[in-house]
Amino acid sequence: MTTRSVAIRDATAADVQLIFRFIRSMAEFDGRLGALQATPEMIREGLFGVVPHASVLLAEVDGVAVGFASYFRTYSTFLGRPGIWLDDLYVDAEARGSGIGTALLRHIARTASAWGCGRIEWAAGIHNHRGIEFYRKNGANVRENVRLCRLDRDAISRLAEGALV
Repeated sequence: MTTRSVAIRDATAADVQLIFRFIRSMAEFDGRLGALQATPEMIREGLFGVVPHASVLLAEVDGVAVGFASYFRTYSTFLGRPGIWLDDLYVDAEARGSGIGTALLRHIARTASAWGCGRIEWAAGIHNHRGIEFYRKNGANVRENVRLCRLDRDAISRLAEGALV
């Protein structure tokens, strides 16, 4: 696919099914479809409910959605500045290599600049060599000396109740 007219736009509640399709495709691409727990209803509430928790961008070529990115605000006490966590970046297979991912990243970088952010951060699978190279080409410093730590819902509950101490 050659890049024709790429448009990046903010997703709306009317896009929930489309967003969910991208999330499902991304989970399948990552080999984690069985771990996907989100539903379209959860996506609608989380993104467009009373308290939106993240923002989503859609990339369209000639009016057809071919990719998405989700992100949310963070804050760095070390930098004393806000930041952005890029949670998802996905482009349909047939559209990869045509500048769609770069257009999504550029849009988020412009948002980060407007917000006065000190950084944009995200995680990449250690075996996602193509993605890591893409991020490096777009100026990312890939940190090899940190680990992503996570508490799932059960661990959160156990820790909150004092069961893990």
